[in-house]
Amino acid sequence: MRWSRRQVLGGGVTLLMASGLIATGLAPVWAAAAPGFRFDSIDGGSFDLADWRGRPVLVVNTASLCGFAGQFDSLQQLQDRYADRGLIVLAVPSDDFRQELASAAEVKEYCSVNFDLTLRMTGITHVKGAQAHPFYRWMAETHGFTPGWNFNKILLGRDGQPLGTWGAPAAPLSAPITGAIEAALG
Repeated sequence: MRWSRRQVLGGGVTLLMASGLIATGLAPVWAAAAPGFRFDSIDGGSFDLADWRGRPVLVVNTASLCGFAGQFDSLQQLQDRYADRGLIVLAVPSDDFRQELASAAEVKEYCSVNFDLTLRMTGITHVKGAQAHPFYRWMAETHGFTPGWNFNKILLGRDGQPLGTWGAPAAPLSAPITGAIEAALG
């Protein structure tokens, strides 16, 4: 049987998509897992990613005044839907794109009043550039991923491996994201 160029290329692209390499743009499975990065909590105290090993974590850089802020509702729905199975959703407010409120207290109040958020949230954090939080520097240096806008999503597997990244337009409840979460939950 002779294969056409279109069939060969189509099959190769299908395999790459199935493996997740095109969808995520991340290094293969053997790349380094997330070290124990610590984030300051918006409520005081801190979150340590190492404490969540064994659980998938969806990390999302957020901004209260962004046009994508309506995704807060969907992020809360993800947390509500999958928390009993182990998912952690971590919102990381950032003013790197100049769309966040002036203080962590204002962010917390805004999200509580407008979205009734109960998911975990950090203080206002840099996600790009020289001042980026160590987690985001690690994602940029090790995995080639830097948020291009607010509401970029990073799914870490139970072992701390980045399993996928999605930009702002990707709805949190979309099939690609919920499918990846379901797979990570097992």
